[in-house]
Amino acid sequence: LFVALSLLVASLIGLAHAGRIVHREGVDQAIIRDAILWDVREGQAYAKGHIPGAVNVGKKICAVLRTPGTWDYLPMEQINQYLANWGIDPTQEIVVYGDKASVCTYFVLVTLEFVGAGNVKAYHGGIDDWVSAGRPLSSEPALRAPMRLPLGVRPKPEVLVSTEEVIRSLKRDDVQILDVRTQKEYLGEDIRALRGGHIPGAINIPYELNWVDPQALMKMESGMVSAKEGLTLKPLEQLKRLYTELDPWKEIFVYCHTSPRACMAATVLKDLGFRRVRVYDSSWFGYGNRFDTPVERESFFDVFALTRKLKEMEQRLKALEMQMGSAKEKK
Repeated sequence: LFVALSLLVASLIGLAHAGRIVHREGVDQAIIRDAILWDVREGQAYAKGHIPGAVNVGKKICAVLRTPGTWDYLPMEQINQYLANWGIDPTQEIVVYGDKASVCTYFVLVTLEFVGAGNVKAYHGGIDDWVSAGRPLSSEPALRAPMRLPLGVRPKPEVLVSTEEVIRSLKRDDVQILDVRTQKEYLGEDIRALRGGHIPGAINIPYELNWVDPQALMKMESGMVSAKEGLTLKPLEQLKRLYTELDPWKEIFVYCHTSPRACMAATVLKDLGFRRVRVYDSSWFGYGNRFDTPVERESFFDVFALTRKLKEMEQRLKALEMQMGSAKEKK
């Protein structure tokens, strides 16, 4: 019996990236099947060059589909209306891509699954991988005809989890919570809401650990490297080892600060065979800005320190303006 269970568990977490995450060859095959290609970069980048036939809505899509200030999803009716206006048919196969390892790519994938789409893929390598392979680009916009509502799919609320469900889950032993923020965010040292810390019992596996070089983004921002090879996903066996702390039999709630990083980690987990994975879309922004939610490693945003820094900056600006004024008078 033990051997049989072990083999079953291995099969649960041993699936290759034949699921939601595709490589360049998978995009080629999708194009042959006449799938919708959705370039989720902003319009200016899309206009400079995109995969031929890919559509683009010209906006920062991660912001468009959510309410400014709270980062909660727009009402389902409004999201469906946007998709209809853009001609994005959730009943068809859809391949989403952006820049390499873009979390927005994964956010859109999860959003489409939440709406009810059943065949959505994420091209992790994105436009960078396409260009590096010498593939052709187009600067001509691809347009799709607007659609009429309803879209022919049923929403899948089980894709996401709410703050209230997360709080109730703290009393359950069949749920595990995965925090994919940085270690400093997890420990309450990097505070991005009214409170810092983490959800009680949450396991911290930063989403950058999915890359072959977890420091790749930092190196790029600091100018140490310019190439994006470090953003490639780790080989399958390394990804499986990364998540060995998680129990494949339990439900998994994944969160970050506002959910895009969580969407990437959740997609990786699903492709590894974890079946019961849900994204906490409000994430820490929704959880840490409330004062009725239990927190471990609790810390608080120092408003007074921020005020002091703002005043110091204001004084420096005034001094600089006075110096510039004096210099002009001397001339």
